[in-house]
Amino acid sequence: MSAPISPVADLASPLKFAYWVPNVSGGLVISTVEQRTDWGIDYNRTLARTAERLGFEYALTQTRYQASYGASEQHEATSFSLALLLATERLKVISAVHPGMWHPGVLAKFINTADQLSGGRAAVNVVSGWLKDEFTGFGLPWLEHDERYVRTDEFIRALRGIWTQEDYSQHGRYYSIDGVSLKPGPVDVPGRAHPDVFFGGNSSAAQATAGRVADWYFSNGRTLEDYADNVAGVIAASQSGERSAPVAPRFGINGFVIARDTHDEAVEQLRDIVGNAHRPAVEGFQRSVQHAGASTGDKKGMWADSSFEDLVQYNDGFKTGLIGTFDEIADRIIEYKKQGVNLLLTAYLHFQEELTTFGEEIIPRVREREARLARENGVELRSDDAAEATAA
Repeated sequence: MSAPISPVADLASPLKFAYWVPNVSGGLVISTVEQRTDWGIDYNRTLARTAERLGFEYALTQTRYQASYGASEQHEATSFSLALLLATERLKVISAVHPGMWHPGVLAKFINTADQLSGGRAAVNVVSGWLKDEFTGFGLPWLEHDERYVRTDEFIRALRGIWTQEDYSQHGRYYSIDGVSLKPGPVDVPGRAHPDVFFGGNSSAAQATAGRVADWYFSNGRTLEDYADNVAGVIAASQSGERSAPVAPRFGINGFVIARDTHDEAVEQLRDIVGNAHRPAVEGFQRSVQHAGASTGDKKGMWADSSFEDLVQYNDGFKTGLIGTFDEIADRIIEYKKQGVNLLLTAYLHFQEELTTFGEEIIPRVREREARLARENGVELRSDDAAEATAA
């Protein structure tokens, strides 16, 4: 059944598509099922060029520092992102980064350089952090849940200030910056104030932080109903009078795509993935994250309601329901657009093959449905370039 259209849905702008960069070993599901995906740079350069050709606008590079949830090997996110930026011409690459691991001034300088080298295509996804051992193993302080979001708020404000002002100063609980000017700054891209700042989390604290400071709010995989609740929380915070970002937040969601010729084949593939789950790795991941959602006052943090089966895709990607035929998945994506989604972040079992299929078969179907939805509601679907300028 089709859901009503949210007041924040942007029916005039085409959806943006992104993909998870497989820069960690083991693929995007914690399963012993075959995954024809490689974490090396040669595979990823080819994948990035394929995605760019097919109309994907963003790629998100994962950040992990130690072996976890079956990913025994990991490449560092910012340096890997730079390699992909230099291998492409239009693709924007988002580096996932942790406050507490990075100082915002040092990161701002790195992103300035990456942005200059790529012609204005660098972006960041600020991750408050949930894996305690990564911080304590490096001898870094581990903050409790809501305090991590206080630090993140300051971190993003510092990034934006350093990117957009000379002699920038900021004095807070975690960062003290005194008259900093970094030159060169980011590339002057028409319609863009600075490199995009993505930020995610399901808890009330995360939604409030996104509403105050983020350009984009990212969510783990969610049902339509749960996602609508997340959007409402971010919008409420953005309208509280405390927002420091220059424009209203935009919204992204994670989804694991299983597109097959028939619905039954897609469902069977999901059963195979879950049935061959690497149980010790999934259970280890479950132990690592079980405190994340439960540690919040309202018990709404990430993975708070995730089952073992959900966690086989470690960003809850099965929950979004992008499992079925090409038409079924395109219909499902439109339902998320109606709930306010501006960007869909995708993952696959066999990245090169299935991302190609998504680009060739599903994106055109989504575009047809977007145009029809816009006409039915008295608006015109803009071109990608026009939509980007309007959003900025």
